[in-house]
Amino acid sequence: MRISEIFYSLQGEGMLAGTPSIFVRTAGCNLRCTWCDTPYASWNPEGEERPLGPLLADVRRHWGVRHVVVTGGEPMIYDDITLFTERLKQDEFHITIETAGTVFKPVTCDLMSISPKLANSTPWRREGGRWARQHEDLRYQPEILKQLIAAHDYQLKFVMVKPEDIEEALRIVQEIGADRDRVLLMAEAATPEMLTERNYWLAELCKQHVFRLSPRLHIDLWGGERGR
Repeated sequence: MRISEIFYSLQGEGMLAGTPSIFVRTAGCNLRCTWCDTPYASWNPEGEERPLGPLLADVRRHWGVRHVVVTGGEPMIYDDITLFTERLKQDEFHITIETAGTVFKPVTCDLMSISPKLANSTPWRREGGRWARQHEDLRYQPEILKQLIAAHDYQLKFVMVKPEDIEEALRIVQEIGADRDRVLLMAEAATPEMLTERNYWLAELCKQHVFRLSPRLHIDLWGGERGR
């Protein structure tokens, strides 16, 4: 797999927010979200091919940390993720996979963290819109989402830019038959100030629709600094 970075931090989002975790970030993505906060793993992917042996050794050196988050980019585009997650589980790690839910692979994980991309993600204006049609065609794959939630313990995280985004999120939850207790809404934000501002109306939407509000601790604490 091509790896962009490996680092130790706290899980910033979702049901396991605050959990000390080792992050393994793959490079490369089949989508191009306009607001992507890790462009070095998608828009301009950086990294190098890493054999599984040395990669696993890098994970194991964080003794005492039992949670591993495999993220990206989009880690599910790699065939090696099947063997990588099997080996992590042999070492008794708790495995979270962060995915947009557009690709299915037979993987081993304890939490499939799925973030289906809403229309607010399509880059119509970024780089002249050259990625927009591919992104729009790929971003929502209901049959793959159904496979993922049937095969794994899961959470669904929706990135919200404006209150009206809730209508699309509701349609997706209904169409794929997701458990509402596993749905989280989180604000798209690059700064703590923007996150706080959007969380006010997002909290009201969560109360209205009985969804969870996801924090974004890495934004609150470190402003989205790379490797944190």
